Amino acid sequence: MADYRVPRDDMQFLLQDVFHADQDWVRFSALAEVDMDMATAIIDEAAKLAESMIAPHARAADEEGVTFDNGVVTTPANYKENFQQLAAGGWVGVTANPEFGGMGLPKVVSAQYEEMLCAADISFSLYPGLTAGAIITIDAYASDELKNLYLPRMTAGEWTGTMCLTEPHAGTDLGIIRTKAEPQADGSYAVTGTKIFITGGEHDLTENIVHLVLAKLPDAPPGSKGISLFIVPKFLPDADGNVGERNGVQCGSIEHKMGIHASATCVMNFDAAKGWLVGAPHQGLPAMFTMMNYERLGVGIQGLGAAARSYQTALEYAQERIQGRGAQVSRNFDKEADPLIVHGDVRRMLLTMKAFVEGGRAFSTYVGQQLDTAKYSDDASEKVRSEALVALLTPIAKAFITDTGFETTVIGQQILGGHGYVREWGQEQLVRDCRIAQIYEGTNGIQALDLLGRKVAGSRGELLKPLLEDIQAVLDEPVAELEAEYQQLAEAVKRVSAVTEKVLSQVGRDENVINSVAMEYLHLLGYVIYGYLWLRMAKAALPLTAERPHLSSKVKTAKFFMARLLPRIESLAAAVEDGSQSLYLHELSEF
Repeated sequence: MADYRVPRDDMQFLLQDVFHADQDWVRFSALAEVDMDMATAIIDEAAKLAESMIAPHARAADEEGVTFDNGVVTTPANYKENFQQLAAGGWVGVTANPEFGGMGLPKVVSAQYEEMLCAADISFSLYPGLTAGAIITIDAYASDELKNLYLPRMTAGEWTGTMCLTEPHAGTDLGIIRTKAEPQADGSYAVTGTKIFITGGEHDLTENIVHLVLAKLPDAPPGSKGISLFIVPKFLPDADGNVGERNGVQCGSIEHKMGIHASATCVMNFDAAKGWLVGAPHQGLPAMFTMMNYERLGVGIQGLGAAARSYQTALEYAQERIQGRGAQVSRNFDKEADPLIVHGDVRRMLLTMKAFVEGGRAFSTYVGQQLDTAKYSDDASEKVRSEALVALLTPIAKAFITDTGFETTVIGQQILGGHGYVREWGQEQLVRDCRIAQIYEGTNGIQALDLLGRKVAGSRGELLKPLLEDIQAVLDEPVAELEAEYQQLAEAVKRVSAVTEKVLSQVGRDENVINSVAMEYLHLLGYVIYGYLWLRMAKAALPLTAERPHLSSKVKTAKFFMARLLPRIESLAAAVEDGSQSLYLHELSEF
């Protein structure tokens, strides 16, 4: 597997020159101590950990995987040591509340750190990643007593966290879960049920694991409105946080998966396990979605990380692999053949990868900035606007970044040819690891239904307005060197608006239309958002190319994206405009 190198310059460019994140930090009182020097230092230190500590073990960890023996899960060699080193540096609690020992960093910075971990080793990243999400939920909804007991240990990485939603019979439809929580005389609850696909449900990295479990109280109303959320630790802590007796929760087995072999995916059995209510009764789903909104961006970043590493490997290979003759102008007559990178089709593949990776990095940063504004802004109207943007963008970030991320890893494998199919270069592992990101935390099809059904149709298009306003703000300040690209984006926005109006007009007449076109609609918006972000990056890069010549590549890649990838929206728009018509021509017996 090729060495991983953190793209520090690109991350710095996004934070400083494209999104001007430090201007937000000055305005937000809770982030007053954060500045660009601190962000740069954080990125540099995190890069050292990702490059030298985590990435070198990714291939061996994949081959070793996790093992299960009588309820005990053992992670690969180096995982425990590396996790403890990560925790000792405070890296589990990068965004956590400083009141409980966290760094309190903005999401726009932690998104860069998360990408590094995912590019280095997705399996390893899941253990601190799920813990960070659990910390956010407990901090937002739990009682002070629970916060004070659990958050310092979780933030320090002494304990990890999970989220336990899925059951053998209930995946997307959480309203039909069967896990029960019976009230006890001491104020706790006896939680009984089985959860499946629980990432990090059992492992040997820390002394305790804190499960966030969805369950139903005896008086719960039917459906999703009857779900409550509970903290259920593996070991019961005393008042001082010391680990005590084993709770009634056991790992029944682990899954044998296509990818992320070093991540323990567990079946968890709760047998009258002692738990404590988080938040109000029957309000568990909204609380869990606090975690899931952050996790869904995190899953998008998993797709980005795999794509970024695949691109680096493919680029290195294409530069070094001598094969065939290029066009006359690119031939090297001192050698018997030319490097792959001179060939037009290889360039097409590499530039597609580059456009998706750097576009995805900009998108995750953009969403991170909106999450920060929604959380930290002192301006009420600004908070509301960013909350609306987050609601709209979260399903797109999860689905589009992972769909294009998977496409990118497959392209990277293709560039290496046979060497991409064997284990040595690591490209096949990235394909396998990236694939799950399109499935868990809500499949990408579910994300599309959420986007079109709940967010766009549910608001009659109102939730689209803040995004379109942001895009229009760029279009209102055109740049001469990018005149054609600006016009192309303007036309794409008109296309999105027309398609949206047509879909909304069909909703009342065709009950199948949302389900039939949601995926194409999400991708349509995804390409337009990337086009918007590529123009923002190109505009920011143009005046800086004299002092930073490497930024000229931003302008050139923006032109490539607009010329070769944004036109995909035409086929997507045509599919959306077809509605459900072509999908429902067949009788069930004709499939």
